[in-house]
Amino acid sequence: MSAIEDLCQTMVRLRAPDGCPWDREQTHQTLARCLIDEVSELLETIDRHDLSHMREELGDVLVQVVFHAQLAAERGDFNFEDVARDINAKLVRRHPHVFGSGQADNSAQVIEVWEKVKAQEKAAAGKTQSTLFKHLPPQLPALMFAENVWKQIDKAKLPTAGVIDADQIAALGPQLDQATLGRMLFELTAAARVTGLDPEGALRQETTRIMQALEHPATPQPINR
Repeated sequence: MSAIEDLCQTMVRLRAPDGCPWDREQTHQTLARCLIDEVSELLETIDRHDLSHMREELGDVLVQVVFHAQLAAERGDFNFEDVARDINAKLVRRHPHVFGSGQADNSAQVIEVWEKVKAQEKAAAGKTQSTLFKHLPPQLPALMFAENVWKQIDKAKLPTAGVIDADQIAALGPQLDQATLGRMLFELTAAARVTGLDPEGALRQETTRIMQALEHPATPQPINR
């Protein structure tokens, strides 16, 4: 058997009636926190360029995928083979410039092709987007939430007058590099801590205000200063 087959069989054994009591008690819901923890530890090894530990942490994340797939298999929903088959098919479909007759000469064109194929898949499945902004997971950190919303605004070229201070963004852009951005974010976070404010909540609230103002332009909301 291959290593991945061995791993799947180990998970089957752990979940067996005479297997591990802890593993047998787990559900998709109870494992959610474990997945967050394992991904966080993997990200730490990536930040440190710690390849030896990255290998170990990738394994820990893979166990979470296999665990969830086994839980689903026991219910007759799907199994690990289905998961692997689906993601492989998606990769092939969304890379027609590699596996088909499409063409993409740079990363920007690749993203354009990816989004086009993705839109075609959703249309074929009857999954039309009824709102201006696509749904984002509520667990997404506020900074990633804001970044994703801005990406959607910028991509769609949405009119932001009276909602976002475009002049401020344009003025800040040329001043920023990675170190400067990091310092500014840290200083803002520290200032929020000193004044008793919640930076995570504040950013999420402001991003939500922007989304609502753009979704419902008839009821504009003032820019918070």
